[in-house]
Amino acid sequence: MKSTHVDFSGFVTKNDIKCTDGRTIKNGAFKHCDGMCVPLVWQHCQNDPENILGKIYLEHRDGEGVYGYGIFNNGRKATATKELVLHGDIDSMSIHANKLVERNGEVYHGDIIEVSLVTRGANAGAKIEHVSISHGDGTYTEVDDEAVIHYAGDIDNHGEENLTLDLYGDGEDPSHQLTHEDSDDDADEDETIEDIFNTLTDKQKQAVYAIIGAAVADSEDNKTTSEKKEDKVKHSDADDEGGNEMRTNAFENQGRVKNSGELTHADIVANGTYADVAKATFDEVFNRNIKFRDALRHAATQYGIENIEILFPDAKSLSNTPELVKRRTEWVTVVMGGTRHVPFSRIKSVFADITADEAKARGYIKGNQKIEEIFPVMTRTTTPQTIYKKQKLDRDDILDITDFDVVAWLRAEMRIMLEEEIARAILIGDGRLVTSPDKISETNVRPIWTDDAFYSYKHQIPAAKSGDVVYLADSFVRARPKYEGRGVPTAFMSPETLTDLLLTRDNNGNRVYKTEQELKDALRVSAIVEVPLFYGLTRADDKGKKWALNAIIVNLSDYTVGADKGGEISSFNDFDIDYNQEKYLIETRISGALTGYHSAVVIETEATTSSPAGGSPSAQSAK
Repeated sequence: MKSTHVDFSGFVTKNDIKCTDGRTIKNGAFKHCDGMCVPLVWQHCQNDPENILGKIYLEHRDGEGVYGYGIFNNGRKATATKELVLHGDIDSMSIHANKLVERNGEVYHGDIIEVSLVTRGANAGAKIEHVSISHGDGTYTEVDDEAVIHYAGDIDNHGEENLTLDLYGDGEDPSHQLTHEDSDDDADEDETIEDIFNTLTDKQKQAVYAIIGAAVADSEDNKTTSEKKEDKVKHSDADDEGGNEMRTNAFENQGRVKNSGELTHADIVANGTYADVAKATFDEVFNRNIKFRDALRHAATQYGIENIEILFPDAKSLSNTPELVKRRTEWVTVVMGGTRHVPFSRIKSVFADITADEAKARGYIKGNQKIEEIFPVMTRTTTPQTIYKKQKLDRDDILDITDFDVVAWLRAEMRIMLEEEIARAILIGDGRLVTSPDKISETNVRPIWTDDAFYSYKHQIPAAKSGDVVYLADSFVRARPKYEGRGVPTAFMSPETLTDLLLTRDNNGNRVYKTEQELKDALRVSAIVEVPLFYGLTRADDKGKKWALNAIIVNLSDYTVGADKGGEISSFNDFDIDYNQEKYLIETRISGALTGYHSAVVIETEATTSSPAGGSPSAQSAK
């Protein structure tokens, strides 16, 4: 067991601290770097070998960050930097990481490739906490706590050997040690390559022979004819006609087979990792202290074209502009095109109710007093509200995106989303809470679904019948006489409700409506429009009972949308000179409301967990 002293230790990065570059490292982002050893560099300047000050071992500390144990080398700059660290002139560290996984300025994953000592760190928590610097006579000056690294054998820069950090320097008490063990099964340094090879089955050994043989063959192909003759070795007792077939285990010939080429110590590094398999012979692969997995990995990658993916052609886009991932919006066109539009924004509807008995004409008997007709007059006024969508683009991005007109594409997206929100507000409301500052007020654009029963009649199916699809179909027919609007209405419903109606079967199991046209005829509507947003919507009535929306039957010419001149949908753009940004706005100022008595019929089901068309009780509710 060897040991070496740690010169200093501290956090190389800390979690959940916003760095000066705007990034925040999240917990576990570098967890996989636990136990790794990376270069210790001065100010991230890797262009000069003297700037490599030593190495640093990384330790993941859950909930805190990544801790480091640094060891200086004997270089000129490293020696000078030791004094700076010893005297506290330098106390900050900084990581250099790549392969980042980053979202909204938060880093969730990355690879630390080096740690630098810096005059000013980006992460306020990346500070040196403990210092222990050795002097020329071999003694150590203890400044605060001392840490000693104990290890078996040499330690490579990949953290693959056993590493024990003795934070108290006694080297004895196991309770004081933090050990990062090799994650490979072959971590036992006493186990030889022959021991590992003998654990393989005969079939696996043949596969190994093939891989290593291929490596040797490649090396042989690069030799001259005379070199090949000189290096030729006979591995069997067969005569010359029998060829050079190898029949024995490679380990049986250790020390007796002639080396076919020259191999310097620079080709195989001290800790036994394979440096250049193409220059080594079959025997050198097995007779040297080479890590078995490294030899196989190199042999398998020496043939063919390396990084062949560079030669692949670039992927071609199927369209010039990015496809928008959006909901089905065919219903939006129906709503926007079907409503009645007037050139003023304050809409007033006035009604005189003459349905009461008091409003009936009366018979007269001579001598009696004639009684005046009495009926109420009602009025409702709807005022406008501004509805908008705003976007911005950096001017640099506009100039750099040359494949398509990004401004036109963005404006089209804004128009789509504005019209969808207006259509949603007309049918069911925007779904936001009343307290939301972005809510489209239901007194300015009145939703048909939740409008007063005078305008929007509610046909409600009790819970006892909520799961009966046949009853649901009959309810549409029963509710139709309550419709008092203009002409033939349109039925707006969720795709799930439409599916349930089309699958309605009679007592013999036959489908009642074989086509959608047959269903329209039965419901007495001009068209059926699917609205995906309907599914799962529920509302609470005045008594607290929940009702799930099935369908809205309405002729949208009875719904009036008003806008003053200039209040129609308009687009604007402006340039922010301070931030070099183009800003875009699309907005309208409108009011909207039903203006006819019972001009809409709403089909609702009492919300239950088994309701097939209304959705679950936990679905979005109308506010």
